[in-house]
Amino acid sequence: MPDPATRNRVFICLGSNIDAERNLPAAVRLLGGFGTIAATSSVYETLPVGFADQANFLNAAVLLETERSLDDVLGEVVPSVEQALGRVRDPGNPNGPRTIDLDVALFNDAAIRTERHELPDPDIARYPFVAIPLAELQPGYVLPTTGESLAGIAGRFGIQAG
Repeated sequence: MPDPATRNRVFICLGSNIDAERNLPAAVRLLGGFGTIAATSSVYETLPVGFADQANFLNAAVLLETERSLDDVLGEVVPSVEQALGRVRDPGNPNGPRTIDLDVALFNDAAIRTERHELPDPDIARYPFVAIPLAELQPGYVLPTTGESLAGIAGRFGIQAG
């Protein structure tokens, strides 16, 4: 059995507004094939952002413990789960309806900025549907970039976590 100390802790936000009652649990099961699902948040119904003329979203977060690297998670794990659940990206409407949307929000204690990704995800401080499920998973997690806990961020949205 692998040493748990060598496993990466990946916090992934999930969202769906197409058959979400089926797609969210299916995404969690598929993610579990890449490691261990250590925690799963409650599911929250939220209004769409950026394109209002669509169904509400169901959002959640999971903590995946895996031996996979960040590059593997971003380049293989997330795309394979989204593809398996029929995710179609509309370049004309990136905020449109979707079967599943997976976003890596935190990876261990990494603070990384590349052309395509920023960790911790800046959306943690912007949107309650990102901050609140993450805070439910690990309220005491402190963002390496700001020194603020997930519970503190969620509290700014009027929600007490942990």
